[in-house]
Amino acid sequence: MTVHDFLLENTRLLRARDILTARLDCLVLLEDILNKDRTHLLAHPDIMLTSEQQMVLSGMVQRRSSHQPLAYIRKKTEFYGREFYINQHVLVPRPESETIIDVLKQLHLPKGTHIADIGTGSGVLAITAALEVSDSTVIGTDIDQACLRVASHNAKLHMANVSFLQGNLMTALSGVSAEPMVLLANLPYVPDDFPINKAAAHEPRTALFGGTDGLDVYRALFTQLHSSASRPTFVITESLPSQHDSLAKIAHDADFHLQLTQDFVQLFAEN
Repeated sequence: MTVHDFLLENTRLLRARDILTARLDCLVLLEDILNKDRTHLLAHPDIMLTSEQQMVLSGMVQRRSSHQPLAYIRKKTEFYGREFYINQHVLVPRPESETIIDVLKQLHLPKGTHIADIGTGSGVLAITAALEVSDSTVIGTDIDQACLRVASHNAKLHMANVSFLQGNLMTALSGVSAEPMVLLANLPYVPDDFPINKAAAHEPRTALFGGTDGLDVYRALFTQLHSSASRPTFVITESLPSQHDSLAKIAHDADFHLQLTQDFVQLFAEN
């Protein structure tokens, strides 16, 4: 089978399963297996695939045809221009979450600032923060040990100096006393009855859904912050734009005021 034949046959197969990115997905898988970029592959459609390559690719396409996220099949994805390891225990990082890093960098934080990524998952936010904000001390927390293993692997991959702690929201930071501190909080915010696509249905539900209105986990976070002896200077959150007014009220009740809204992201400052 040639590259051309593979693309033709498997693009047709994925389209029949309602995969909207069928041809692109096939090209990405070919790039991974042949270690060639798509420009080269498209310029040389007569490249022959070995029987072993065909077998591996066939298995990948079958998984994609069941709407498994491409990141889980490839075991990797990109975030903020870097490649990260991903598996089924963690949420696939979304491009909109990159805005959290953009907002963080706009703060022009002093040296020695502690940055805590609450619910770190794969660790992409914590690791990117450590690499993009110099002279900061970065901590990533998660309730799930399986997530922390993925995050630790990614930190080693990028030689990022990040400490990871297990615990529920702020409880993981009970032994940390540092000022100034910035919290990054990309917590579950999808309402329980919100329709999600077939790919997202393969991701951990606990990383996606946040109760009836999607904001239960944020309520728990800001409740903890309200009674915390050590409060962050800033909290950067991600949620649906339709939730922003409700989340701003939750933050206000915990004595944090809204400073900035950018796409899915909000910046709150301590009163």
